[in-house]
Amino acid sequence: MTYGTVEGTARPAGRPRSAKADQAIIDAVLDLIGEGVGVSELSIEAIATRAGVGKTTIYRRWSNKEDLVVDALAALKAPLPAFPGTSVRDDLILYLNVIRQESGNPRTRCVMNIAMSEQDRHPRLAERFHEVAVEPRRAALRAVLHRGMETGEIRRDIDVEIAMAVIGGAMVWSLKSVREAKDLPEDLAERIVDELMAGLAGR
Repeated sequence: MTYGTVEGTARPAGRPRSAKADQAIIDAVLDLIGEGVGVSELSIEAIATRAGVGKTTIYRRWSNKEDLVVDALAALKAPLPAFPGTSVRDDLILYLNVIRQESGNPRTRCVMNIAMSEQDRHPRLAERFHEVAVEPRRAALRAVLHRGMETGEIRRDIDVEIAMAVIGGAMVWSLKSVREAKDLPEDLAERIVDELMAGLAGR
């Protein structure tokens, strides 16, 4: 994850940026949100104090609070590993296991729930987060499904957007149905994909 690179953020001049300071700032944002501080109440001063840096250090990296929050939330979502490409089934299992790992992390779930509950008050934040962290994953999943349509692994007449919602939704619903992710079957991703493939498979 490259911090401070969202659109509208000025690149710093002068001394090279400190990766340690960047991480401390990101961690401070996530910690404060995780403690129940809403985006509206989150202040640069509080972030700087928690991170142990000056406010000018933050402003050299991020031009406004929303861009900083977007980068902090995006840091919770690691880049997808390369899909094996051996089959649609293998790629979908990998995708779902990434969702399971992230959504099963209590801190991640808490922070995301608090931050995204304010989407109506911060539409630009929601829009930028979608652009930076959500859409690249949707594009990757969309490409897997289109490849499967070309190879005949899945039907050509599927509604790709609906299929994507069903694929991700099945794992998220499963995670919300238990207290902890470890309570779910180890092969949950495989089971979800096999059920879905039965309906999506080419005829």
